[in-house]
Amino acid sequence: MITIVPVETKKQLAAFIDFPHYLYANDPNYVPELFLGQEDLLSPKKHPFYKHSIAQPFLAYRNGEIVGRIAAIYNRNHNAFNNVNEGQFGFFDSINDQEVANTLFKTAEDWVKDKGANLIVGPINLTTNDTVGLLVEGFDRPPMAMMPYNSPYYLDLLTNAGYAKKVDLRAYLVNKANANHRSVLLLDKLEARLERSGIKLRHINLKDFKNEAERIKKVYNKAWDKNLGFVPMTDDEFNHTAKDLKMIVDPKYCVLAVKGDEVIGFALGIPNVNEIQINIKKGRLFPTGIFKLLFGKKKIKSLRVLMLGVLENYRKLGIEACLYGRIIKEALPSGIVEAECSWMLDHNYMMNHAIEQINADFYKRYRLYEKAV
Repeated sequence: MITIVPVETKKQLAAFIDFPHYLYANDPNYVPELFLGQEDLLSPKKHPFYKHSIAQPFLAYRNGEIVGRIAAIYNRNHNAFNNVNEGQFGFFDSINDQEVANTLFKTAEDWVKDKGANLIVGPINLTTNDTVGLLVEGFDRPPMAMMPYNSPYYLDLLTNAGYAKKVDLRAYLVNKANANHRSVLLLDKLEARLERSGIKLRHINLKDFKNEAERIKKVYNKAWDKNLGFVPMTDDEFNHTAKDLKMIVDPKYCVLAVKGDEVIGFALGIPNVNEIQINIKKGRLFPTGIFKLLFGKKKIKSLRVLMLGVLENYRKLGIEACLYGRIIKEALPSGIVEAECSWMLDHNYMMNHAIEQINADFYKRYRLYEKAV
């Protein structure tokens, strides 16, 4: 007998966050999410998402033991911006048992249907600005920072529950040993050409972070407005995210393209803190995890380029290549041996082609699923 319990107390929330640690206890590629970060995402009193939308986490029990979890999500801003009426599911984890998975999915489906949705999409761990997708190819190594991970059997759990592919997302890996450095070698020429058009590249100024974040936000909310499922961040959401990222941002890997005082494009790479988090038990920073994180940062050997966007009127000028080139140029002497560029929509030919031109390998595939409710 499977019992579904809505998460309502701090103790239940802690159990919800901790369940994957037990599920993946013997998986060497599993990286525990930081408890404080997950608690923030799932706490209506802390996260600005809940000022406009709602979510409800659920736990599945069998014989008094937790066997699965899921969160049902109704993002009103997403529906208004994209002119749809969808619900989402996220934070899905389950033992390899179809009955458990079916019960969890049915719970989320009924919940979003009750809110008026006619479709459910996922996995989306709150919004498309957070971790998105089910890993369907590339199980042989741990995920990079802020990317999801799951066991291969999840594919069958979703398919057998009636879910179908909505879209695939790509992750590319650039390796220092075999990357085509053409973009770096041509960087000076490309930048000189841009400068003749009044466009320059520079690093983010962390001393003026508040104003820099405001400039980047304008690009972020415009550059992705035609991407599937995207919804602009509210001011509160962007500031909340920027505050978190500031703690790990290295100015070398945050490059802005500017014309006059206007930011027209940017690329953001972050150190792959998963190299450290993989050794932080249950994602707890205290009492010892914080020291692993602080002292391990200088030893990180990989990077994730998680954002790259250029305003539509300035595309096809070579700005994207320059942004990638500048980050690669900065990374080479810094001990970074590889970088992941993720995620890209499967059908975003322009971005995918640009990354493939620097010998990046398409090494992980993620998938969004959908089902009528």
